[in-house]
Amino acid sequence: MSGSAMNTTLPVRTPYMTRTRLAISLLFLMNGFMMGSWAPMIPEFAHRLSLSESQLGLVILMFGVGSLLMMPVAGAKIARYGSRKVSLTAAVAFLPTLLLITLTNNIWSGVAAVVLFGGLTGAMDVAMNANAVATERSMRRSIMSSCHAFWSLGGLLGAGLGGLLIKQIGVYGHAITLTVVAAILLTIAWPRVLADPPHPEQYHEKLRLPMTPLPWIIGIMALFSMVPEGAILDWGALYLRNELGASVTASGFAFAAFSMTMAIMRFAGDLVRDRFGAVNTLRVCSVISIIGLLIAGIATNPVVAIAGFAIAGIGISNMVPIAFSAAGNMPGLAPGIGLSVVTTMGYSGILVAPSAIGFIAEHIGLGTVFIGLPVLHVIVLLLSRLARHADGASGH
Repeated sequence: MSGSAMNTTLPVRTPYMTRTRLAISLLFLMNGFMMGSWAPMIPEFAHRLSLSESQLGLVILMFGVGSLLMMPVAGAKIARYGSRKVSLTAAVAFLPTLLLITLTNNIWSGVAAVVLFGGLTGAMDVAMNANAVATERSMRRSIMSSCHAFWSLGGLLGAGLGGLLIKQIGVYGHAITLTVVAAILLTIAWPRVLADPPHPEQYHEKLRLPMTPLPWIIGIMALFSMVPEGAILDWGALYLRNELGASVTASGFAFAAFSMTMAIMRFAGDLVRDRFGAVNTLRVCSVISIIGLLIAGIATNPVVAIAGFAIAGIGISNMVPIAFSAAGNMPGLAPGIGLSVVTTMGYSGILVAPSAIGFIAEHIGLGTVFIGLPVLHVIVLLLSRLARHADGASGH
């Protein structure tokens, strides 16, 4: 974008889809595809390494630890080199990680591979979101919900096809196929990703935590919004298979149904927010997600549970993008700092919190866990007024 366009008093919006928007959307799609592909691999991974639910929970915890360790590193590198370089570097390193997980044959190599997978997931997540914010500003148009929609679409494709591919061509054929598809997406996106300038002046700022409570409270909103998402990703397939008697193919449909409805609603999210405002959108989404999670938790067969997860996807769809947009538009706080805090807190919900579910589920069952998760979204509902900051994302 030219300097004159960026300095215009009134928002001057670019066309809906530009080369840079397509590129960042493809990175979200690639990342979601690999994360979704992990979901149907988990039962086979646990069986191959003879892991109990609590042991698997510990391995998933290592996934989250690796991710949260890499997130601040990625934030610092973005300040020094710009989000384009960090996004692409992390994406290249991320490509072979699921293949490595498939090749592990003991607990220690499995943990190492999962830590690497989690670390590079976290680094790419932070860099992608930073590039989406930069692209959003360059376009003078809200795009965060649709970027996350592409992530959900990738999750849908990865989870939906994963069970079928594992059944048809085995775990190794599945891993090779998904790696090739992800590489193709990255190749298409590579030359088009927005080349944002580095911000070395923010490097030391990023090392100082903000002292005002607002970014932390919005971070709690993001955290509580994402815990159920992480629970469905990591435990939905096992819940359907172990407690409701679903087949290997059907077990992957828990996250697939969730991702499908989430993707559809996220593609509409920017328009919905412009029409009804972030606060009202967040409130309605919270109520819908509470209903969906309760249905999934009390289900007596896989079909009802999958329907519940699909309803939960409608609700959760725009909760996280609203929190991230609010983080980048908090008054009196540099956008990079707010986004760094909220992103790290939010992704800890999808990466770390689900590990505790394994220990809890071993005693009370996964169905009871899903019945209890709506309490977190009740808290988001109570904090929803803070979502008003998200309405400044597109210059409103």
